[in-house]
Order: sequence, then C-alpha cells, then structure tokens
Amino acid sequence: MRRIDKENYYLDIAQAVLGRSTCLRKCYGAIIVHNDEVIASGYNGAPRGRRNCVDLGRCTREELKIPSGQRYELCRSVHAEANAIISAARRDLLGSTLYMVCKDPATGELIPGTTSCSMCRRLIINAGIQRVVIRNTPTEYSVVHVEDWVREDDSLPGQS
Repeated sequence: MRRIDKENYYLDIAQAVLGRSTCLRKCYGAIIVHNDEVIASGYNGAPRGRRNCVDLGRCTREELKIPSGQRYELCRSVHAEANAIISAARRDLLGSTLYMVCKDPATGELIPGTTSCSMCRRLIINAGIQRVVIRNTPTEYSVVHVEDWVREDDSLPGQS
C-alpha cells in the first residue's frame, strides 16, 4: 500500500469541508495547517443565523449574471478562507499553510486553477499565512507563496 503525500492528505480534508458549503455557484472548502496540525477550517456560506442561498433557492449574483470575481458585495456568503481565518488565533496562523478546494455544485467536478479573491488575499496576507495550496485534480495541486501576492500588489492600478 502506498501512503498519500501530506499535501493531498490536507487537500482531502479541505475537500471534505467543502461538503458543508451552501453556495449555488461554487463550493469551497479550506483548512489551515500549522506545524502539521489542522488549526481551523472553513467553507463558504451565509453569516451565522442568516439564510443560505441553498435554502433560498437563489443566488443574486447568478440572477444578475455577474461574472466571477466581480461584485462580491452582492454575495450572501462569507468565503471559506475568511471563515477559516476567523476561526483561528493569529499566533497560530503565522507561517501556516491554507489548503483550498473548489467544486462546481451543479456537476460536482473540481474547478482547477481556482485562487483566492482579492479580499481574501488581503486577509491571508494580514493573517501571516505563508502558503496557499490549491487542488487542481484529485492528485495535482498548485502552491502559491503569499509573499508573491504581497510583491504583485493587485490593488494598485495597472497591476494584476
């Protein structure tokens, strides 16, 4: 029997977490690992106590045909990365790794090439997270070094 590598082990856990997602557009799951210990998890869904899109049977951004990556203020959900960060103490986040998986809720298929939105990138940077590992296929993933997001400041005009 061949043992699963650690990156895919943690991505499998993040993928299990996305099973709690309540978004009709994209389901995300995230976990944060520090010193080989899972310290927090999060999935995308409405703030505590508010009705979720799956309960309402509608997505405002879908109804308005808003392209991915735009007009997040119209979304009911708190993103998976944000929910994971909210659940952890900053001292535990410093130098940690965030693992993230995204699936299409209609097909259940993984969405390769997914990345954090600009708002979540800011949260990740300020939390002191060092790396983000994103699942592309059941066994392949990409690694983002958060220092690259700091250096390639997407909040400045003309930057991407």
